[in-house]
Amino acid sequence: MPRTHGDGPVTLFLCGDVMLGRGVDQILPYPGDPALRESYIRDARGYVELAVEQNGPIPRPVGFPWPWGDALPVLEEAAPDVRLVNLETSVTRDGTFAPGKAVHYRMSPENLPCLAAARPDVCALANNHVLDFGRRGLEETLSSLAGAGLPTAGAGRNAAEARRPAVVPLAGGGRVLVFSFGMPSSGIPRSWAAGEGRPGVELVADPSEAAAELITSRVRQMKRPGDIAVASIHWGPNWGYEVSAGETRFAHALVDGGVDLVHGHSSHHPRPMEMYRGKLVLYGCGDFIDDYEGISGYERYRDDLRLLFLVSLEPETGRPAEVRMVPLQARQMRLRHASSKDSEWLRAVLDRISEGFGLRVDREPDGALALRW
Repeated sequence: MPRTHGDGPVTLFLCGDVMLGRGVDQILPYPGDPALRESYIRDARGYVELAVEQNGPIPRPVGFPWPWGDALPVLEEAAPDVRLVNLETSVTRDGTFAPGKAVHYRMSPENLPCLAAARPDVCALANNHVLDFGRRGLEETLSSLAGAGLPTAGAGRNAAEARRPAVVPLAGGGRVLVFSFGMPSSGIPRSWAAGEGRPGVELVADPSEAAAELITSRVRQMKRPGDIAVASIHWGPNWGYEVSAGETRFAHALVDGGVDLVHGHSSHHPRPMEMYRGKLVLYGCGDFIDDYEGISGYERYRDDLRLLFLVSLEPETGRPAEVRMVPLQARQMRLRHASSKDSEWLRAVLDRISEGFGLRVDREPDGALALRW
């Protein structure tokens, strides 16, 4: 059914990694096999215990909406036209761990109502965890998501399916086209690339201008007047605010070739934002839902703080009319509104790291952060 937005801007809800597997899966009504093959923890319930030690008891089982917490009423009030998440977990009962990986994420297919609680229009799958349980696990993931009515992009049973964008129709004839792809820089094994008759992800070997041209040629083939094209990219390291020159050139080449919005993810915290030729580039949206509470080592990045992006674009031009970010905090594996102090800390960091790209970040009276350009 087409999303209705009248004659005004099209609002997109965007976030980074939604990881509903491992510890999160264990607190939901239908937990799967908790076995892990990590050097640190061998049972997914250990991540639940870490979160309990850090922030207090978690009722078990929780209801399906629990991990989304305060994000759901925010979305209800904002009523975005399109909701896009990076689903960074396999959805499978399979127990065949992908070799050569230190961490494996899976959620029980019976727990998919948790994902459905946020009503995503597109789940980007081109990331470094969707094949954690092999190609058979990916095929079950695709079947489970399709069976639950949750559209995907970026992975498929063959290269053509993995490359195919998700299409979200809008009232008035326009559409939002979501092209999902990932890079080895985010930890995606090159062997995970989809091929002819081989399930996998849409893998881009490097952020070259030639690679950008291959993507934008497909964008131009599909894009019609009134359409908005989104490039959802899983790329870059887990930690750090630096954006490489190659990433910047690649993002610019995407915009030059017809992409209206670059939706980057992979880092565990937000990275810089940029406005290039009037189009928004989010180099990294940071984590959104995961089981990382109690894991130490990178406290200076405050990865407990999360951002819910609400990006309103003019359908005729794809240019932003408004960019708002709602600061949230993960506690007890649930998103809650961040405190005023934490929101200000996040605003100051985003302002500092994005200033070199010509953007500033203000705090609004309702506590949301707003991008200025």
